[in-house]
Amino acid sequence: MRETPLEIEAKSEQFALAQPFTISRGTKVAAEVVTVSIREGGAEGRGECVPYARYGESVMSVLDQIRALPGELTREGLYRLLPAGAARNAVDCALWDLEAKRRGERVWALAALPQPGPEICAYTLSLGEPEAMELAARENAHRPLLKIKLGTPDDMPRLEAVRRGAPRSRLIVDANEGWSAEIYTDLAPYLLRLGVALVEQPMPADEDDALIGLIKPVPVCADESCHDRDSLAAMKGKYDLINIKLDKTGGLTEALALKRAAMAEGFGIMVGCMVGTSLGMAPAVLVAQGVGFTDLDGPLLLAEDRTPPLAYDGLGVHPSQPALWG
Repeated sequence: MRETPLEIEAKSEQFALAQPFTISRGTKVAAEVVTVSIREGGAEGRGECVPYARYGESVMSVLDQIRALPGELTREGLYRLLPAGAARNAVDCALWDLEAKRRGERVWALAALPQPGPEICAYTLSLGEPEAMELAARENAHRPLLKIKLGTPDDMPRLEAVRRGAPRSRLIVDANEGWSAEIYTDLAPYLLRLGVALVEQPMPADEDDALIGLIKPVPVCADESCHDRDSLAAMKGKYDLINIKLDKTGGLTEALALKRAAMAEGFGIMVGCMVGTSLGMAPAVLVAQGVGFTDLDGPLLLAEDRTPPLAYDGLGVHPSQPALWG
């Protein structure tokens, strides 16, 4: 029990995107986030989340969850009060940041992690007509890893166009639950030919039993199918990797635990994100250390960001400055 209650504030914010961003489920022009500030004894910790309608979340439902929390809150107690999801993520990360600020230490040290460094980061191309995607790929051909949003009846012309535009980049394909086992099997030889390194969530989460026993020449990664450690057992025999997103795990605490558990079970790891700001990406950079694929490009899609923002350069995405988070 804390001697004095925490001051917990939650608000919604919008950050304009540099250009409209389209996936198979629709188009967005701004990142809608919930920002949490927790104050205690003159110190303030911050966290961010992105409510996702696919998981039954809205900005208002997440704000309601956070505003109902008691002031006598601890990180351990939080996991008994909120389920995995966006609301718990923002609060958990704010509590980590608060503890770091109060102790004058970095979060990675508090979590007994090695000092983090930059990680090569994917850059996501918006879904569009093949000509537009080829142009976008050409403009980003200097990036070592590109992610392509697919999941439509015309995926192959788009993929071919991206490969023409960026002949040397590694490619990740995200089908956003838009395929079936048959489509994956039909497309796999072409994916191999075009140098695709990974297919993310090819089919709907509630239909992924079809992956059991399926020959997968291109590795398959679970996104919508895997949220936290409770969902990990069901991934066996279906997926080669899991995509850890803090908005799914419900915070840094569970994300680190899921990473350890998944690696122990032999899964490869991808660390991903919703479209959010540098504040939302900063904790995930700690989880991304040493993983196979890092996809924390949300800030690169924005027209405006937090101050100070995360640094992105030829080495990848760098750990945050203390003034941002952690």
